[in-house]
Parts: sequence; structure tokens; C-alpha cells
Amino acid sequence: MTPAPSPAHLRVEHLDAPLGISVEKPRFSWWLPEGAVRQQAYQLVVGEWDSGRIESEQSVLVEYNGPRLPASEVVPWRVKVWTDSIETGWAESTFGTALRRDDWQAQWISPVEDEVASPGSRPGHLLRGKWHLDGPAVAAQLHITAHGVYEAYLNGSRVGDQELTPGSTDYRTQLQVQAYDVTELLESENELVVTLTDGWFRGMNAHSHISNCWGDEVALLAQLVVRHADGTVTSLGTSSAWESGLGPVLAADLIAGETVDLRVQPHSWQPVRVVEHPFEPLTGTTAPPVRRVEEIAPVLVTRLTDGTQVADLGQNINGWVRVDAPDGTLRIEHGEILDSEGKATRQNLSGPDGHDPGQVDVVTGPGTAEFRFSTKGFRYVSTSAPADITGVVVHTDFERTGDFRCSNEDLNRLHDIAVWSFRGNACDVPTDCPTRERAGWTGDWQLYVPTAAFLYDVAGFNTKWLRDLAAQQWPDGRVPSWVPEPGWSDEHRAVSDSYTGSAGWGDAAVQVPYQQWWCYGDVGTLEQQWDSMERWLAFATRQAATSRHSSKQGTPAQPHERFIWDGGYHWGDWLEPDVDLETIQAIIARQIDQGSVATAYLYRSATQMAEIASILGRDRGRYSELAASVRDAWIKEYTADDGSLVPSRQATYVHALAFGLVPDEMRQATADRLAKMIQDKDNHLGTGFLSTPLLLPVLADHGHLDVAYDVLLQRTEPSWLCMLDRGATTVWEFWQGQDDDGNTFGSLNHYSKGAVISFLHQYVAGIRQVPGVPAYRQFVVAPRPGGALTSAEATLDTPYGTIRSAWSVTPDGLRAEVTVPPGTTASLRLPGRPAEELTAGIHVR
Repeated sequence: MTPAPSPAHLRVEHLDAPLGISVEKPRFSWWLPEGAVRQQAYQLVVGEWDSGRIESEQSVLVEYNGPRLPASEVVPWRVKVWTDSIETGWAESTFGTALRRDDWQAQWISPVEDEVASPGSRPGHLLRGKWHLDGPAVAAQLHITAHGVYEAYLNGSRVGDQELTPGSTDYRTQLQVQAYDVTELLESENELVVTLTDGWFRGMNAHSHISNCWGDEVALLAQLVVRHADGTVTSLGTSSAWESGLGPVLAADLIAGETVDLRVQPHSWQPVRVVEHPFEPLTGTTAPPVRRVEEIAPVLVTRLTDGTQVADLGQNINGWVRVDAPDGTLRIEHGEILDSEGKATRQNLSGPDGHDPGQVDVVTGPGTAEFRFSTKGFRYVSTSAPADITGVVVHTDFERTGDFRCSNEDLNRLHDIAVWSFRGNACDVPTDCPTRERAGWTGDWQLYVPTAAFLYDVAGFNTKWLRDLAAQQWPDGRVPSWVPEPGWSDEHRAVSDSYTGSAGWGDAAVQVPYQQWWCYGDVGTLEQQWDSMERWLAFATRQAATSRHSSKQGTPAQPHERFIWDGGYHWGDWLEPDVDLETIQAIIARQIDQGSVATAYLYRSATQMAEIASILGRDRGRYSELAASVRDAWIKEYTADDGSLVPSRQATYVHALAFGLVPDEMRQATADRLAKMIQDKDNHLGTGFLSTPLLLPVLADHGHLDVAYDVLLQRTEPSWLCMLDRGATTVWEFWQGQDDDGNTFGSLNHYSKGAVISFLHQYVAGIRQVPGVPAYRQFVVAPRPGGALTSAEATLDTPYGTIRSAWSVTPDGLRAEVTVPPGTTASLRLPGRPAEELTAGIHVR
């Protein structure tokens, strides 16, 4: 007899078989088997706890409701479901639990540093401990974390494959502990050796490359929990019995680079120092780890007359290189571009202070080296002598969930470079660039997270980042412009403070949790972030009521102005293409009134908060009233007598239409004005960071699909295809990132402008969600062909299963094929045809 099908894609807290989770009541998810239309009931068994049959259609984030789970243990779980047609078989998986505060027996230890070197020049310290085990182990987990970045070896074998652990967080409130199954590595006599470097904790950070942001000494905490066949448990941890020494890593810094001497053997062993650090910040991991994801061989290797070798990977990446170094010392420089001599240059990566941009490794061989304690953003690699080079792509190891292809190869390539740009900026936190700043800019992430959530499963990534955002929120509710924001010195604190609390950036406090619910059905994150969201809205509302832009000083305030947010600092619609350096400096100096953008975001966040309140069963009334008052004020302040909007910029029109600020009777006229503004610029956009992702959808939704395609397919600057024509392999920071002469402006790897590919997913392929229904449980397939496209296809793995939308133009008209996952429904809306409701299965029309 053929066994009954079983649920698939089993997950715990958005992760596949995770170890070391510290959630007291984890949530479980699964996909229904093929052929099912809907789930009627489920049975969940976790360890010894059995839910019994539960009548429910819920299969996403089902909360555990059993007794307290044991610490540091691998817990089996299984699930079966009853559908409209069958009772399934059991599907099985596991997860591992973390140590709790009272379970820690290990001590924090630090290496002996007779003299602390300058930032960027500090060595990788070795710490080692030895243990004897009486009797074989049936299971063993290593729980380990650090102030710094660690890499562990047990009995000569590397522990796990995670990189840059324990990751970048607000170490004062959240320090991740990794757990590894090391059962197969144990012997009767054991030695654990850990390399410990500065990492984010003590190394250089952000655009100013400041160091000692979280502390001035590195430290290690590790505990091995061994379970024996007789049921006994042995716990062994870091202590005063450990030793510290030095090894081949002579210097290591995430930004500056790494210096390695392969000839050096571990030496200078001496007792460690036991140090006092709190255990309260320790937490299990919620996000997928950073890993070596891919290797890239150079597409071209050139040897210059001075002996320099230049390797071109053909792709701008984040990561490092593996090099087979010759005898002697080899200098390795990484860059996004080449200089006039044909060498990799870091000229475009210098920060605002003109400091050394780093990204230089040095190795003394012979031997093979891989520089795992420093990351770089680069396409080109210059070495001082010939050497075999391989590029190693490093980023958070997300599960890929969505993809797109169409008949236009330029759009396929645009999609590719947008994906690569996100991959280059998702190294444990969502950064702006992998080179000069590496900062988790809140504005960039809030605008890109809907796009990222189509491409990859970023749910756990969001959870981790949002905890830092809430922890770093100021007492008055304002949100930093980047998260995690390093612990600054007084000198740098003053600079950072002046940029804190910007609309569109701080609104990540509302937008990212909202998208977490919208894309993944995660109500728990809304609950977790509710206080943070409320504090941000309170700050923004207070700022609107109590501050005015300096240009209005001396004029009487009008009643509606208490809802106009034009005071304080705002980045505005950052880096619009026609804004020059003088204007950028004026924005930073607060000389330009950004009230239209800031007030628009106040309205959107208030509107989203009203919806979130309803989802959580809270009172939505005050946020609905706030949103209505802000909308009325925006209309009074930024609508001219003839119905046009001020300031007369594309961003003003885009935000007004996208957020619903324009009265219904004015919407079409407003959209027509926007289309004319674009056409008057020969179909060129004029939008910056915040409004660019919204531009094409706004046009398409208001009868200007042709203009949307004209902008999308524009080849001259500013445009996406201009980037392609000038050789981009990732998305640029500035629209004019490289001119025709090869002059470079800013970073060549910023993902924000790549958010345009959501238009490819939602309008070209046509996969869209139904308002109010999260996680694609109900969705629409409504392709909007244009731009001479003859076919398009997109797939998306949702929390319920895989959606596929494919269409092509045939002699008989438009042919469409749609896959609807079990447990969901869809509406197919093809041009010129009535809507058709679809249930689970494959549908061809």
C-alpha cells in the first residue's frame, strides 16, 4: 500500500531544524501535501507533549502549548494533518534548545594582552581548554559566544560552518549564543581551540571607522554539555584553567583587513584572565547564520608590467578571497573599480573623513589562506605578485523563496544585479554597502524589505534586527538612522545624535514589523514590537506638534500645522538624481524643509498602526483619528489652489498617491500630473531612495502603465538600464554612480534602488496579496503586460507553499499558467477577461 503523503517544509520559528533557540514557546509551521485544498485539523507532538487532534486550519506559526522544554537538548517533533480529502502520515523534524541563565557554569575569559595594539592592527588571539571525558557521549552540544568574532576547533576539526559569529547586535542587550552538535568530534581527551578577533565588538565600525564601540577587551564564553548513555550530564566550560596565546593571525579587523603569517605556530601560552560580564544579554539565534555561500573563479586575470596581478571576478560581491600564496609576502587589495593603471582601487570607498578605506589583506606563505575575520565589498583583486585567487561569497544563508524571468534579457539582468546587491548587503544585518559604511540604515531596510521578502525568507533576519531597533530606541521614542548603532564616544555621539529621528528612517519601527506580518503572518512580531511602534509614533506626533522648520520662524502657526512634521532632522527623499552636492549639504544642515515627505510618512505609519491595533485586538481609534488629522493637514499644506502639489517634485506626487493622501476626486488628475512631469523629462524618473520603489506601481495603478514601462526601460541617465549599460553588476548608490568616462561617485553596491524589481514580481508577473490577508493565504495573479514583453514567469515559496505565475503571448492571445498552493485560494485577472477564482492546483488559461 502506498503510504499516505505527509506535510512538508517543517520549520520552527522561521528556521529549519535550528539549534540553540531560546524561545520559551516556539512556533511550528508546515506545508500541506499536494492535492489538499484545505486543512481541517492537525496533531502536533513535541518531545513528550501531544496536542491531540486540534480542529484548525492554522498551519503557520502554531504555538507550542506544552510543559517547559529542557535546556540544551535536541527535541524531536512531528505533525500530521487532516485535510478535506485525507489523513496524512507523520512528518518529523527536530530543534535544539539553548542554555538558560541558571544553566551556565562557564566563566567569561579574556586573553592576556600586555599591550593593546591600535585598531586594525590587533592580532587574533588563541584560547584553548582541555578536558577528559569519562565514558562515551550519546549527544553533545557546544554553546559558545564572544565579545568579538570567534572560530572554534575541537580536536583539530572546525566546529560548524557558520562565519563571523556571534554576529552583529546591540551587545549590551542582545548577545547571540550559537549551539553546535559536536557529538562526532568528541574523544576521551579533548582540546577546544578558539581564535578570537575584534569583530564588530572592538573593531572599526560604520562610516567613521570608530573602534572600541562596545568595549575595550575581547572575551569568550563557551560551555560543552555532554549527555552519556547512563543519563548523566557533564558540563565543561571556559574557566581560569584555560590558556591564551598567539598564532598566525597577526592582525584582523572587519574593515581594515587581515594579516596572516602561515609560518607561525601557536605560541606564548599563558593563563587567561577571568572577567566579569553579564549573562542577561545572552540569547539564542533567531536568524539564519552567515556562511560561505558560493565560490567565484576570476573571469579574467591580468599581469601588469610592475608584477602586479589583477583578477576580475566579473561580479561585485561581499566576502573574501582564498589564495594559494607563494613563498614570501603577498599584499591583496580589493576594490569595486580599477584605476587608470588597471589596478583595483579603493578611491571611491574613502569615508567622509578621508580615512583609509581598508580592504587590504597581507599573507606570508607559502600556503593557502582564507581571510575569515574580515569582509570586503569587491569585484577586482590586486595582488603584489602572481597567485591563484578564488572569490568567496559570504552573507546570511537565507532560503531562496522567489525568482523572476521574462522575455526581456535587460530586465532579467536588472533582476540579477538587484539580487546580488541585496546579497552583498545582508551580512548578518541589512547594510547600506559592504565597503565604507556597512551600517544597518533603517530607511534603506524599511523600503527594501517587501522586495527582500519575495526573494528570500528574511523573517528570522527581521526578528533579530527588530530586537536591536527596539533596544536602541531613545527614551523619547526616536529611532537611530542605523541599527545596530555602535556605542559611540562622546565626540561621535554628537554627530550621530544630529541624524537621529528622521521620518522614513525611524518609520522602520512600524513598517518592518508590519511587513513581517504581511509577508509571513507573524502576529508575534507585532506583539513584540508594539511598544516600540507606539513610542515612535508618540515621538513623531510630538515633534509635529511642537517644532517648526526654521524657514517658518516669525510667521504665525496655523491650526493644522500641529500635524505637519517639518521640524527636526530628516533625510528626505534621499539622493534624487537632480540634487547636487550643495543641496545634499543643505539637507544635512536642515536648511531644506522636508515636511511634505515627513508628514506623508507620519500619515502612513499612523494608518498602519490603526490596522495593527485591530490585528492585535487593541483600540485603533486614536491612530485612525491621528491619521485623519495628519491627512487633512497634509492636504491643506501641500495642495495648491489649482490642485497641483508642492513642492513640485515627483516624490511629492508618488507619496501622495501611494499612501492615499490625495482625495479620491483628485487622484486621477494628480496621477496625470505625475505622468506629465515624467514625460516632460523624456521619460526619466526624478525620485530618490524613499519614493523610487513606489513610482512604477503608482503609475500602473492610475492608468499610466505605458509610462511605467517607459521609465523601467529607459536607457539614459538616470535609469536602471543605464547602470547595466555602464557595466553594473550590483545596484549603485547614486543614479550617476559611474559616468561614460568611468568616473565613480559613491558606492557601487547599494540595494535600495533595486527595490524596483518588486514591480516585476507584482505587476509584470502579477503576484499580489489580497488586502488584509497576510502570508499569501489569498492572493491575486494579475499580470500587466507591456513594454513589448512577450512572456514572464515568477515563482514564490510562501508560508503555505509555492505560487507560480507564467504568461506568454500566443497567436490566440494571452496564455497563463498559475499554481495555487494547498490551503490557499487565488483570483486570476487577465487583461480583458473577467476575474476567475482558483483553488489549490495547477490552472492553465
